[in-house]
Amino acid sequence: MNIEEVREACISIKGATESFPFGDDTLVYKVMDKMFAYMGLESRDGEFWLNVKCDPEKAIELREHYNGIRPGYHSNKKYWNTIVIESDVSDALIKELIQHSVDEVIRKLPKVKQAEYNNLSNI
Repeated sequence: MNIEEVREACISIKGATESFPFGDDTLVYKVMDKMFAYMGLESRDGEFWLNVKCDPEKAIELREHYNGIRPGYHSNKKYWNTIVIESDVSDALIKELIQHSVDEVIRKLPKVKQAEYNNLSNI
C-alpha cells in the first residue's frame, strides 16, 4: 500500500473528513470532529507513516508482532500507533487498523453522538 492508497482508505470511511490543522505536511482524518488518523506527507527517515488510535492492549500486541508498528509518533503512545506504510504490515491489516481506530473514536463518544454517526449514510 502506498501513501495515496492509505489516503483513499481513510477518506472512504463513513463520515470522514480530511484537513491540514498541523501544517501542509500532515494530513488529518476525522469522524464526528474527532481525529482517527493522521499521516505525514513527507518521509521521515525514508519512511511514510500513518498514526491511528488503538486499544492499549492491542497496541502492545501489534508492536511486538510487527516491525512496522511502533508507539505513536507525536501522540499519546498508550492510545496511538504509528504504522510504517511500506513495511511488514499488510494492506489488509492497515485497512483493518484504520477501521479499528474509527471504532475506538466512536465508542468513546456520547450515546447520542454514536447514534448520530450510526445513522449517517455511507456516501
